[in-house]
Amino acid sequence: MSSVISITLPIFLLIALGYASTLKGVTTKDNIRGIGVFVIRFALPALIFRALSQRTVHEIMDAKYLTAYAVGSLISFATLFVFTRYAQKKGIASSALAGLGVSCSNSGFVGFPIAAMVVGQNAVVALSLTMIVENVMMLPLALGLAESESRREEPLHRILFFVFRRLTSNPMVLAIIAGAAASLLDWKPPAALFRAIDLLANASSPAALFAVGGALAGLSLKGLGLDVGRIVGAKLVFHPLAVGGMLLLLPSIDPDFKKAMIIFAASPMLSIYPLVAQPYGEEGRAAAALLGGTFFSFFTISALLLAF
Repeated sequence: MSSVISITLPIFLLIALGYASTLKGVTTKDNIRGIGVFVIRFALPALIFRALSQRTVHEIMDAKYLTAYAVGSLISFATLFVFTRYAQKKGIASSALAGLGVSCSNSGFVGFPIAAMVVGQNAVVALSLTMIVENVMMLPLALGLAESESRREEPLHRILFFVFRRLTSNPMVLAIIAGAAASLLDWKPPAALFRAIDLLANASSPAALFAVGGALAGLSLKGLGLDVGRIVGAKLVFHPLAVGGMLLLLPSIDPDFKKAMIIFAASPMLSIYPLVAQPYGEEGRAAAALLGGTFFSFFTISALLLAF
């Protein structure tokens, strides 16, 4: 138990530090937003590029990992989408965002720091593979469905172009492409450039955790009823179970990758969940789910690590 606490407690202490600092006014929401921009646009892309560029294409394109995580995430998405759409009689956009909340994790900000402490350097490759699924499959799927309702009068190609533009402007997707290209071409950055990339990459974990805590400050759990509780429970329990079920069908995956995959699936929903939900009027539910999911993930991830 003490070894599990030694992994999870430092992670959530940094989140709590960001939360308390912003709640007390030591840092502001604008400060936190700036830290988040730094992590998303610079630090995490540098981390991903560094990891991928130093490995062979064979090492970074693990088809079994991608299949297991993608199918497990799609099962989670489809389950909540169908339930919200047909059992709760909600719209397509609301159902798609519920599905996104249970299938797309806070991989970079929460999942990676924990996975790195459990499996070491393999966590970076696992992060890249996870982000391929999240950014190339899950996020476009949710946005495409949500836009199909809000832009129902527009032709399909306009909706697809909107989703494609969102995808190609994502710095982490671009980092995956650049890292894979560097690996394929066996290109090594000059020493000075690599050192700069290295410094940015090393700053990603603490800055990300602090930013998560700051972003949660001021959010309210008001309205955390069955609807939000269902999203939180499905994200923290059902998503890792769905991915774990796929691992039973693909048992030859590297043990470190298996652990990292489950940790990513067990992480709370992505930190920009309320921002993604805002244009569709779902930001209140998304913010409450993010706060509840982040809080309860301390207990669920600690229990998961005990099982390891």
